[in-house]
Amino acid sequence: MTKKEKRNPWAWVPSLYFAEGIPYIIVMTVSVIMYKRLGISNADIALYTSWLYLPWVIKPLWSPVIDILKTKRYWIVIMQLIVGAGLAGVAFTIPAPNFFRYTLAFFWLLAFSSATHDIAADGFYMLGLTKHEQAFFVGIRSTFYRFAMLTGQGLLVILAGHFETSTGLPPVDIKVYSKPDISAVHIFSPDSVIIDIQQGEQRIVPENQTLNIATSVIEKKYADSLIFHVKQWNINHGFYSDDKTKETDIERKTSWWKKHISNNLENFLKNHFSPDKDLVTDVFPGNIGFSYFHLFRPPEKGREIIVNFGREKGDKSISLIEGNRFVFNDTNWNVPAYFIIQLDPKLEKVSSASFKVRSGNIPLAWAITFTILAVLFILFFIYHKFILPHPKSDISALEGRDNRASFFREYLTTFVSFFKKKEIGVILAFLLLYRLGESQLVKLASPFLLDAREFDGLGLTTGDLGLVYGTVGMLALTIGGLLGGFLAARNGLKYWIWWMIIAMNLPNFVYVVLSYLQPESLLLINIAVATEQFGYGFGFTAFMLYMIYVSEGKHKTAHFAITTGFMALGMMIPGMISGWLQEIIGYQNFFIWVMICTIPGFIVLIFVKIDPEFGVKKENKEELN
Repeated sequence: MTKKEKRNPWAWVPSLYFAEGIPYIIVMTVSVIMYKRLGISNADIALYTSWLYLPWVIKPLWSPVIDILKTKRYWIVIMQLIVGAGLAGVAFTIPAPNFFRYTLAFFWLLAFSSATHDIAADGFYMLGLTKHEQAFFVGIRSTFYRFAMLTGQGLLVILAGHFETSTGLPPVDIKVYSKPDISAVHIFSPDSVIIDIQQGEQRIVPENQTLNIATSVIEKKYADSLIFHVKQWNINHGFYSDDKTKETDIERKTSWWKKHISNNLENFLKNHFSPDKDLVTDVFPGNIGFSYFHLFRPPEKGREIIVNFGREKGDKSISLIEGNRFVFNDTNWNVPAYFIIQLDPKLEKVSSASFKVRSGNIPLAWAITFTILAVLFILFFIYHKFILPHPKSDISALEGRDNRASFFREYLTTFVSFFKKKEIGVILAFLLLYRLGESQLVKLASPFLLDAREFDGLGLTTGDLGLVYGTVGMLALTIGGLLGGFLAARNGLKYWIWWMIIAMNLPNFVYVVLSYLQPESLLLINIAVATEQFGYGFGFTAFMLYMIYVSEGKHKTAHFAITTGFMALGMMIPGMISGWLQEIIGYQNFFIWVMICTIPGFIVLIFVKIDPEFGVKKENKEELN
């Protein structure tokens, strides 16, 4: 065997599986965080990023093509080059006016390339290693795949948060007090505000860093009028970006489905489950106060400075109801950007809440992050082009075949044999329903942690989110997965599957608790997320082992690919509607709905039949007997 045919696996197995994991986590998780930071709605984020599961859903349909055309090595190298180009495309289009449409197109390219890379890499692993090496390196490949998860969900998000902060202006604190001993005075005259160019470093200038609001109630029609005029002022001066509306005009056009089904369902949910977030509903609502901020001097021509405003801590009876996100540029920098704070009408004593104004060039921050990723994958392409071995067995399936018809006949037989399995209905129900709750939670967990507290979120920064999910959460996920694998190998899947489905679903309740309590402690948030991620890691072990169990037989590799397709389908369809549902019923009711969605998985498990000996090591089996 020549040196070219065989290389040290340490030179390529770790880097190959690190490269396999990065695009998946970018498409499935990082895209959600990026779109949230760029101002896209939860409904649109969940719908469009769930569609990105489709390449993994239909992966079994085109996986034989990887065998038919070219070698596995060829597909790996070419897909890494295309992934690099796709990442560069995302970086290039993020600052564009129609960024949502264009970046989604490149994410689709990434998704198909990543799914194809998965097929080729897993096949190449078996061709490039001996049986002994395959067994030895199975833990190594899993470890580096998890490192990719950690890098994508943690380090890259932290890096994007760093760029957001470093490209932004110093934060500004604003303290709001409720005062029972002052009179309510509301004079909205923005045209009288005159702002001139100042010398010095760019910064955000508030009208005042203290805002006092009288606890006396006011008439609803007066409050409504004032809120309307403030909102119109902000919209007319370009402080509110309408990219989201432009990008989804097609989806918002009236259709038969929307007219006869979607609208009726939405109205029903709003009437029965929508949280009452509008404090201006009573005849005499709580009093309101308003103020503004502006920039110190104009930004560079064509540059936008995105400013986020929200409550940091304090009395939840003091709420921001207008002015969460502003876009400043060289045309509106010297125009006051107004926000409105409202008191709960039941608040009659002195109290306070702290609000913070944060800024940053968010498009630039994410464009830099994706540029770094693009360079990384170009390096992967170059490295693997020269380092990957050339196994003799790595040939296209058509090479040496005289009868192509027999190949395609076998291809069809593979799919037919899967759907002829005993109890296929129970198998499919399990694959589609085991993660029904998780499939919806995963799309809204990050938006929930990032959303302002006024919108029932926890108000974390991008860097905080990277820390919570990418480090603490990933560590808990890994420990849960390792423990699940250890226990399943000791006692078998059948013994542990009920404990694993409980671990998979019940810890989701921490999000119900977080949505109601809205803790300000980052430590408590980390503990809650770590609990959920540990349960997910432990419970997902059962799902993976069950897919292996039902795939046993002559076509186990192809059948396993089919089960992964149904797994992705079970994540895609519920995820598509999750954001739409959350925007209607709010985070608190949504997380309760997630808990309800865990019930079908428990019901299906009653009918699942598993060999008690499956998963038990022979030596452990003898010990147990």
